[in-house]
This record gives sequence, C-alpha cells and structure tokens, in this order.
Amino acid sequence: MKEEIEKVIVKFLTNDATEEELEKLAEWLKVKDNVLLFDRYVKINYAFDMNLNKFNVEDVKMALRKKKRQDRNIIYRLRTNRILKYAAAAVIVFGLGYFFRDKLDTTSIEPTPKIVNTDTIIEPGTDRAVLTLEDGSKITLEKGKSFQTQNANSDGKALIYNTNKVASKEIAYNYLTIPRGGQYFVELNDGTKVWLNSESELKYPTTFIPGEERLVELVYGEAYFDVSPSVEHEGSKFTVINSSQEVEVIGTEFNIKAYRDESKIYTTLVEGKVTVQNDLIKQNLVPNQQSRLDTKTNRIVVDMVNVDYEISWRKGIFSFIDMPLKDIMKVLSRWYDVDVIFENKELESVQFLGVIEKRHSIEKILSIMKSNSINSYEINGKTIILR
Repeated sequence: MKEEIEKVIVKFLTNDATEEELEKLAEWLKVKDNVLLFDRYVKINYAFDMNLNKFNVEDVKMALRKKKRQDRNIIYRLRTNRILKYAAAAVIVFGLGYFFRDKLDTTSIEPTPKIVNTDTIIEPGTDRAVLTLEDGSKITLEKGKSFQTQNANSDGKALIYNTNKVASKEIAYNYLTIPRGGQYFVELNDGTKVWLNSESELKYPTTFIPGEERLVELVYGEAYFDVSPSVEHEGSKFTVINSSQEVEVIGTEFNIKAYRDESKIYTTLVEGKVTVQNDLIKQNLVPNQQSRLDTKTNRIVVDMVNVDYEISWRKGIFSFIDMPLKDIMKVLSRWYDVDVIFENKELESVQFLGVIEKRHSIEKILSIMKSNSINSYEINGKTIILR
C-alpha cells in the first residue's frame, strides 16, 4: 500500500483530512480489496473493528465542517457520524510514526511480550474510594457496597450529601481519598458536583454555612468541579485550595490537576470564571484557558487549550497530546495501579498523540504502543518493564 493513502487514512481517523483527501479516500474504498485492507489496518493498529460497509464522504465532510465551526478538534465529540464513532470509541490514533507499523500491508511477526507472575491480574480502574469521617473512621466505597449516614449516602458508585442539611457553626470535615486504580463522584452539600481521578484526595465540609465562603481543599490529585452558582447560596463564593494555589470560583466548571509527583499544577476553565492565585500572582481565566503553576518558581503561565482533551478522563477517555512516554506511563500507572520501569531511558522522551478508552486492558494498550521505538516490554506482577 502506498504511503500516500496511509497518510490520508490516518488524517481521516484524526479528523484532520481535507475534503479533497476525503474524496480520494472514498474513491480508493470503492475497490473491495481496499475496504478489507482498510478494516485490517484499523483492527491491527487501533484495536477495534470498524465494520466499514459504506464510506459516506458527505456525512464525514458535514461532521468536519461542524467541527471547524465549533473549533473543537476532539474525536469523541463526533460520535453522531456512523463511521467516525468507531474512531472515537476505542482507538489510539498516534502521530509521529511511533504507534504505526512501517507499512499498511505488513505481515511481519513481532516478538511476543514476556509476561511472568501471571497470578497477578492487572485490571482497569473502577469506581472506588475511601471516605474518612469526622471521627476518623474510614469507610470503603465500591461497587456492591451501600453506605449511609445522617449527612450522606452512597450506592457504591457515587457519594451524595444531603442538600437540605443546614450546617451548625462548627463545621465537620470529611476526606474522600481515591486510590490508584480508582475514580469517584461526589455531590457536596451545596449541590456542587466533583469527579475525582485516580490517586486523588478531597477535603470538604459535610455541610456549608449559608452565606459564608464555601471552601474545599484538593489535597492532591485531579478533580473536575461543576460548582453550584453563588446566587443560589446567598452570594457565597466557592474556593478550592491546595498547598500551592487558591482558585476562587463564581458558578462554573473547571478542572484542577495537582499530583504530588508533578511540579506543575494545571487549572483548566471550561465554563464561567475563576481566579487563580498564589502568594505572588493573581490570574483570571476565561473559558478554554489553562493556567500552569510551577511550584518550584511560583510562576503562572496561561495558555489557550482544547478543554475537551484536558477533561476527557472524566468521560472515560485517555487523551495524550504530544505527551512524552514517561508522562503517559505515569497516567496509566495511576489508572491500572502498576509500576513502570524504563530499561531504555531514551523511550521516556518519545512523544505521542492519541486517544483511547480507559476500559481497555493494559496489555491491549501496550500491544498497540509496541513499535520500532518500543522494542519489547515485560509484565512481571504489577510491574511493567519497557525496553
């Protein structure tokens, strides 16, 4: 297969193809053998079956025009198209040549990865957390376990606090801790919704005092906030703090990533308005902006970003945008609760671009990532070794 058509296929799957290129792909797909070749290529390299029976180029063009108008270049937003929904649902679409084999019609046999200590099963993360009550007692929240107190209840998948509970002047705090291999949703007493990513911890009051500042602490990790507007709470502002910054909110949606093993804190605004500040700087954000605080220098830099990629984790999708493999494996290690060792240190800086659903097994992801750059990998218990 010619390299030219392979590039068109890649651009189609990443929603970057021009209308002229789509016409070229449609013409190429009129040949039955090419349809089979297309299906085989996608199945091998992207780990899913597209079942492509008919390529409707006009539908694809319409979807791409809509994408350009909205300026939201995110794969999973185009699920409405019968063809593109497969590219959104389960693919890794990686550029720079690292996640693709050299030729579209390659038949070379690759070495089988070494997997030892098979008694340990690596599963994708799931809804689970540890709730620490005001008296210090700890409750495990997970599927199949219900829990209830006078302030809150959980069905194992979410923790909901009573919105009609009026606080006393003595505020009691709870902690919600998400382990590696977990995620969880909590709705606070004021109606604010919070999604917590793996290896995160949130401290918050069981009830808020009407008219007073609603203060919560993202102790570490990553959280997406959908804040109940201040107009519904006697004008009280909502503030998220951690050890390095403070985010003041006025009814909005935003994401904060502040992991303990990373030197930068990322605050991404989806809707509304927030103010990010530390001891030195105060910075307002508008939608689609992201602040990046360097905890070593206390410097804050603000950039425009594609928020869909930044918050895709909440919708069950990994999005890696020109991200070094070292950082990618850090994300995967949290979700799959594994340790990663780079025997080949040069791999740490290799950059990738792509999207994949979080439900896939780690073996599936590694098998797709395996390329000329990653010669082989080994799974020993819950440790992954990359060579």
